[in-house]
Amino acid sequence: MVNLVLNENMKIYRRVRTWVLVGLMAAFVLFVNFIEWHSDGKKAQEEGWREVLQQEKQQWSGILKQPELNKEDRTFYEQQIAVNDYHLEHNIRSTDGTMWDGLNGSANLMIVITIFTIIIVGDSVAGEFSSGTIKLLLIRPASRAKILLSKYISFLLFGLLLLVTLFVVSFIVNGILYGFGNMDLPLISMNAEGKIIERSMVLNLWKTYMLNGISTVMYVTLAFMISSAFRSSAMAIGFSIGALFAGNIVLEALQRFDWSKYLLFANTDLTQYLSGRPFQEGMTLSFSITVLVVYFLVFNLISWLLFTRRDVAA
Repeated sequence: MVNLVLNENMKIYRRVRTWVLVGLMAAFVLFVNFIEWHSDGKKAQEEGWREVLQQEKQQWSGILKQPELNKEDRTFYEQQIAVNDYHLEHNIRSTDGTMWDGLNGSANLMIVITIFTIIIVGDSVAGEFSSGTIKLLLIRPASRAKILLSKYISFLLFGLLLLVTLFVVSFIVNGILYGFGNMDLPLISMNAEGKIIERSMVLNLWKTYMLNGISTVMYVTLAFMISSAFRSSAMAIGFSIGALFAGNIVLEALQRFDWSKYLLFANTDLTQYLSGRPFQEGMTLSFSITVLVVYFLVFNLISWLLFTRRDVAA
């Protein structure tokens, strides 16, 4: 099994396209973080954060006076004011102007990892059929199930490589831009019970990265299933990336229906539970994990059935 995984990794990393994607990943992180730093006015200063928080508080207080403000937005601004008050009362500076601001923002680039991994996955099984190399794989003593599993593992490892690239480059870039100080800053937030809490910034950052990684795994598994089922690289890549971007649109249209919480798109973003704002009332982390496990098993079962039982002699 190990040799099969190594063989699949060799196929991935000997392609120029793979290293182009890794380079683009690093370039995206560098570009986005530099733009964010520049738009912040290069504010790597230690002083002045209190004035910034006071200004934000005044601005949000003015917004709360608007009678047409909906309940959700009103709750959001009230929570932000409470968090700012906690910072000021306990003399804990905000993350603005620190490397943590950039590192937390870089977690949003997980979507780039998902897209790049889908591109590699989409050409996996389908590419073997179109090039005819599938025959060379199947004459080996390894079973088809092991061959399929080795491919899947190699793609997850590629996604992990992009994740590490994202974190390392973001850490270095933001450290250079903002300085490596304030490493011990806590994350101040309000929990679901309306209580202000302090959390480890590092732990929360990795939770965000890992939870976003679950979304990547699900869309990669979807692309892998389509590639195995239809043997079409274009369909696997196009449909999976389309689902990735269309998911939020679908959710907005269907959110009023109770059954929409069982959709894949409603559960892939597990960071909704870190912020305490689930897609629908009553949804919990355990519920979303259960739904994702069901989808994960179904996708992989379809991939296994179609790959192992189909005639691949042609």
